[in-house]
Amino acid sequence: MIQVQHLTKHYEDLHRGLFAAVDGVSFTVGSGEIFGLLGPNGAGKTTVLRILSTVLTPTSGIANVAGYDVGIDPAEVRRRIGFVSNNTAMYDRMTAWEMVEYFGRLHGMPRDVLAERLETLFSQLRMNDFRDVPGGKMSTGMKQKVSIARAMVHDPPVLVFDEATLGLDVMVARNLLSVIRDLRECGKCLIFSTHIMSEVERLCDRIAIMHRGKILDSGTLEALRQRHGQEDFEELFFGLLSDHERGDCERVDCERDNDQTCGASA
Repeated sequence: MIQVQHLTKHYEDLHRGLFAAVDGVSFTVGSGEIFGLLGPNGAGKTTVLRILSTVLTPTSGIANVAGYDVGIDPAEVRRRIGFVSNNTAMYDRMTAWEMVEYFGRLHGMPRDVLAERLETLFSQLRMNDFRDVPGGKMSTGMKQKVSIARAMVHDPPVLVFDEATLGLDVMVARNLLSVIRDLRECGKCLIFSTHIMSEVERLCDRIAIMHRGKILDSGTLEALRQRHGQEDFEELFFGLLSDHERGDCERVDCERDNDQTCGASA
């Protein structure tokens, strides 16, 4: 469903020059699978997901969603993907029903099909109690459910959750994770991005650990534990990040020493 090969995204930075927000990232995600992107803030997770959802164009590499290239067929990709984040905008004067219906119409859904889909979604996500509540009066949990429903209204085969539990209370976050599990059982292809390790441990079939635009390692939780000889996932995670930081420092020191040697020779 999702194929990413050697994906890069470069930006011009005033102080750092050419900066790689994503640096040679590769992974695949299949139907009925939850793939976790785990990493600290600034690791490049959101940039990868924005490329997959066609908000950003890659500098190089390949990104395919449901058989369509994000650069060549962005409209086809958008028809097959739903994106959920923690800061989706909400129209204060539109009710929950009107909001989701509006996005269904944007996707060109026939009115009869859309009406049936809305009934199904509002029942599935337990939204009927606030279907007529305007956005300006919704709680955080209500808004998050509307965000999920509008991402799912066109029944896409691929769904992306980018830091979707950030700022949610414990019960709302727990309910969201339950919805994501149900979507996996329905055969959806899911990417779940977070910096909360416990969510990844409870939810994801496979995990990729990102830092500074690179994937440091990926695999099932059990495979990662065996590969690194560490049962405690938190220790495994921070050990990988520390090794990567140390390697970067050693490279910088080596480059500095080479520059000084060359300068002395000259």
